[in-house]
Amino acid sequence: MPTQSLRRQILSAHRLLIRLYGEPKRRLRPRDALSQLIVTILSQNTTDVNTDRAYANLRARFPTWETLRDATPRAVVRAIRSAGLANTKAPRIQAILRQLTRERGALSLDFLRRMPVEQAKAYLLRLKGVGPKTASIVLLFTFGKPAFPVDTHIFRVTKRLGWIPERASREQAHTILEEMIPAELYYPLHLNLIQHGRTICKARRPRCEVCPLTDVCDYYQQWQI
Repeated sequence: MPTQSLRRQILSAHRLLIRLYGEPKRRLRPRDALSQLIVTILSQNTTDVNTDRAYANLRARFPTWETLRDATPRAVVRAIRSAGLANTKAPRIQAILRQLTRERGALSLDFLRRMPVEQAKAYLLRLKGVGPKTASIVLLFTFGKPAFPVDTHIFRVTKRLGWIPERASREQAHTILEEMIPAELYYPLHLNLIQHGRTICKARRPRCEVCPLTDVCDYYQQWQI
């Protein structure tokens, strides 16, 4: 269990990040869960710009999920090429659509809304190509369920802050952070930690000289002072 000191550190970091980046606003009309899942698969190991381009191409070429499910693999690969790793992502997307058809009889993930978060997460993790981060993104951003996605930036920043052990894996980080971060902070803290990792707490050369979190950062206290 996280200590009271660590909980205070997290709340302090949250307030400082809000002051720096503002309070992230939720979408008035979030994507439906299946769209969010496919966008998230496309986003793996690429930029937001490439993801958006690939998704727009995909929906223009295949206006229904049924046409995407039944398309030739080569046509899907061509449609999403801008996202990179198209030869891997295309068959995964089509396999998920076929699995939903077999198991649910409909190309929709809206049934997850009625499930407890752990049950919904377990279902998503059964889909090939869906890991803890992707599942958590769908649950948090579509349904507002208490799931905390851990991407590359969050994994790096929270390790430097000392919120997760140095030897923790990214999969373990999901469980650790969900236990210590208050659920009502999942959405804003997730987005602001990503922003912080992109702009200040960078991988190769963190900009500690302009970081507002130095007083609550293990990395800074150990190596920069």
